[in-house]
Order: sequence, then C-alpha cells, then structure tokens
Amino acid sequence: MEQTSPGTRVLVVDDDPTVAEVVTRYLERDGHVVDRAADGPSALARADDRPPDLVVLDLMLPGMDGLAVCRGLRERGPVPVIMLTARGEEDDRILGLETGADDYVTKPFSPRELALRVRSVLRRGTAAGSLPPPGPLLARAGIELDPAARRVVRDGTEVALTVREFDLLAFLMRHPGRAFGREELMRAVWGWDFGDLSTVTVHVRRLRGKIEPDPAAPRLITTVWGVGYRLDDPQAGPARAESGARP
Repeated sequence: MEQTSPGTRVLVVDDDPTVAEVVTRYLERDGHVVDRAADGPSALARADDRPPDLVVLDLMLPGMDGLAVCRGLRERGPVPVIMLTARGEEDDRILGLETGADDYVTKPFSPRELALRVRSVLRRGTAAGSLPPPGPLLARAGIELDPAARRVVRDGTEVALTVREFDLLAFLMRHPGRAFGREELMRAVWGWDFGDLSTVTVHVRRLRGKIEPDPAAPRLITTVWGVGYRLDDPQAGPARAESGARP
C-alpha cells in the first residue's frame, strides 16, 4: 500500500473521543504522527506549538466551531484541512470549502476512506504525485506559477492559495485553451474517480476570487457551458490547445 512521507504530522480536532480515537488509530497505522485536540482554542494552540502537515477538523465543535478554527489555521499558513461534518446538507459542505477546507468527509464515514483522503491531500501538498511536476515557471495573463516552490505571483504580488487551489491553477495553466469537465478535473487534480462535483465548483469560485480582477465577470478561468472550465488569456486572445490534446 502506498504511503505518504513517514512522520507527517496530522492534527485531529474532534470533541467526540470515540471518533478521535478511531481516526487516530487509522492514521497512525498509515504512518502518521497524530496530535489531538477536543476544541478550537486547543487546536490552534497545538498548531502554534507543533505545526501540522494536515488537520482533520470537525465542523461541530463546542464554543469555537470548525469554521472559525479553519479561518484561524488559514491565518497561520497554508496547512491543508479536511473537514468532518455530521450534516450532509450541501450548504454546509460548500461553506466548509468556502472557508478554506481542502476536502470534507460526512459523518458517519469510513475511517479507511478518511485515511485515503488524508493520503491524497498530503501527496498533493508535497508534490509527490504527477501534478504539478518540477519545471520552469508557468506564466499567463500576469500570473507566474512556480511548480517547484509552489508559489503564485499575480502582477508582482504573491497570492496565497490552498493546496487544491494551487494544483487546480497549475493544471489549467499547463493546458491553456482546453475545456475540462468537472469529472475530468476531479480525476486530474483530486485524484478521485468519485466524489461531490460541487467540490470542483467551489474551488473554481475561490480561485477566481483570488486571481481574477473581477471575479463576478471572470476572463481568465471561463465557464464553458455544458462542458466545464477553460483557462484563457484575454490579452493573448483565444488560446491554442496544447499539442496532443483533444479539441
């Protein structure tokens, strides 16, 4: 079984000791070092003391809820977050993603599935997969993306992106002018053959909010109705699909 880098530190934040124990056991079995916290303030304190490589975060925490904790984590740096929620409503899932979560899992969940999601997010975060490979800078429409440093600069100003936002932008910038369906993007960027396609929609919306001059009228990441999304360069006119790609 493929594993992530040994010793990766995962912070599990859940006020249910049974859930926290089961999650911890599965993640430790996968080779991770696991810290635990039962509430928001403790989670932020632990993140300050020993910065995690990833956080598994329950949405419904006492006092300071998971959304507030996620915002606090985001202020500290681009650590990946997988949100756990007992509520299956789409609005709750989307709200978690809008706050900055990289993924979510709805309770009741399979601990094995969660471990696979953790592995997937960490693999993307360390660039151990095929996206984005080390190479020269990607530049388009005033955006420079450094795949090796995982750094994005727009018009001279660095842009803070989450793991998935970065991978999504890198993928689109490597295939300018080609339209991709949400299913294709989920497979290419998330590495999944299944999942809620609203995850892609929300990440596109978040990415537009960070790189488009006018997110309400996007000109860089455009919607191709009935298909999905395409990266264009409005200054260069219609982009030509890369060699070998289907039209």
